[in-house]
Amino acid sequence: MKRKGSYSVSRRQFLAAAGVAALAGSVRGLADTDSGPELRDPSDGLRRPNIFLAIADDQSWPHAGAYGDDAVRTPAFDRIARRGVLFNHAFCPASQCSPSRASLLTGRNIWQLEEAGTQASLFPAKFDVYTELLERHGYHVGYTGKPWAPGNWRQAGRKKNPAGTEYNRHHLKPPTSQISPCDYSANFADFLQARPPDTPFCFWFGCHEPHRDYEQGSGVRAGKSPDTLSVPPYYPDNDIVREDLTDYRLEIEWFDRHLGQMLRQLQSCGELDNTLIVVTSDNGMPFPRAKATLYETGARVPLAVQWQARIPGGRVVNDLVSFIDLAPTFLEAAGLPSQPEMTGRSLLAILTSDASGWVDPSREAVVLGKERHNHARADNLGYPTRAIRTSKHLYIHNLKPDRWPMGDPPGYYCHTRMTNPTKEFILAKQRDPDVRQFYEITYAKRPAEELYDIELDPDCLHNLAADPDHAALLAQLRSRLEAILKEQGDPRMGEYGDIFESYPYFGGMNPGLGGFAERGQYNPQFRPPRRSDP
Repeated sequence: MKRKGSYSVSRRQFLAAAGVAALAGSVRGLADTDSGPELRDPSDGLRRPNIFLAIADDQSWPHAGAYGDDAVRTPAFDRIARRGVLFNHAFCPASQCSPSRASLLTGRNIWQLEEAGTQASLFPAKFDVYTELLERHGYHVGYTGKPWAPGNWRQAGRKKNPAGTEYNRHHLKPPTSQISPCDYSANFADFLQARPPDTPFCFWFGCHEPHRDYEQGSGVRAGKSPDTLSVPPYYPDNDIVREDLTDYRLEIEWFDRHLGQMLRQLQSCGELDNTLIVVTSDNGMPFPRAKATLYETGARVPLAVQWQARIPGGRVVNDLVSFIDLAPTFLEAAGLPSQPEMTGRSLLAILTSDASGWVDPSREAVVLGKERHNHARADNLGYPTRAIRTSKHLYIHNLKPDRWPMGDPPGYYCHTRMTNPTKEFILAKQRDPDVRQFYEITYAKRPAEELYDIELDPDCLHNLAADPDHAALLAQLRSRLEAILKEQGDPRMGEYGDIFESYPYFGGMNPGLGGFAERGQYNPQFRPPRRSDP
């Protein structure tokens, strides 16, 4: 049985693995069955490109074949990576569904988005999103599956979901009881059919998978072997955890299957070459110490980009990039002016170069953050954190270390009440000497500061913040992070940082936790005082 190792890949390793993957058989019942020639589509490359975003729901880096994970079959993702650019260090600004999607849409970090910077809140209409900007300039815009969500965009004054016009008419019988019945690829066909002639399009394929719940044992029943995967060292290595991780990977393959079907549609309608295709995930996997944390498995996501008309393929890039860079990239590719309010920077120069490895020396760090996830504490309080990830280190500042990071015990509802066998095992056995260490690293309280050497400790197990030998580095990263947050106007750096605790939450409430528990309402306790008129 294997344990998790380092999955960063070089260009040579990637191309070799991709060649092997192209010849391998598919997983029974779910994998893309296309084993023919690579997709081709003639294009003069002069028209405005189509924009196609495929975003999984809760898939961590490195869980794709192109990254070397042999326990999951992702032929469509691997094909895009092989024909385009595979990013080794891509990050979501917040390891939560709606905040990360809001950052992607706006090109801004979560602390710049008011209510939209928290989970399942409002998305103020004053924040421009790339989909609407493209639509104003003649693009046909739509989505299928999960758009910006969860949250309430109507009450925030928007006329439609920020991802665009909904195309969710078609349904199918899914292979498991927990996979969404949404027929993503059929809905994409509807979208293409509705497109006016000679009109570029912008499409959002928001897969509901591999978000929980899972049908327990579905991976094994589909022919997958739990013995082939790597168990992260912060989980017990047992049959329960392995089965859970296998079920998760099965749902990644469902995402990839529909992605492959959509690529064939693009080929059939002659739009493949002139479509800028971006495939990623909104945040990490829905497991302990992953989603809703700023560790690698929570904030680091897969990312592959293809645009055959302009992007030289077969490259692996190591630069640190963020979701906030995607909106500026889409706008520049479409020939639209940059938006000064966007914090992110376009990736187009990297994409259209012929360089691999470390391409842009200025992209050696990204900043991350997190506010309230679910109603998991008394008064519906969050667990605010900020972080800076450089090419070598991860520094995390836990702003409220007196709180439980994954929600108050005994429920630890940061991951809600969904079925989660890995979580349930760790909590049920937390007093067992053989399991206690896993509880401590996944659910126990954390210090105010954490510092990890990513090169030596990619699993973030050894906190160096209290090590005197790293005091200078700790101070440097702390100062650098604070300077960036102040420059970007993070309320947590000012007098009214707790304004994040006031924002309404439209998810399920847990009144038994005590205190404020009004769904969709502002918590008046944390609203800043109104300024008197002069």
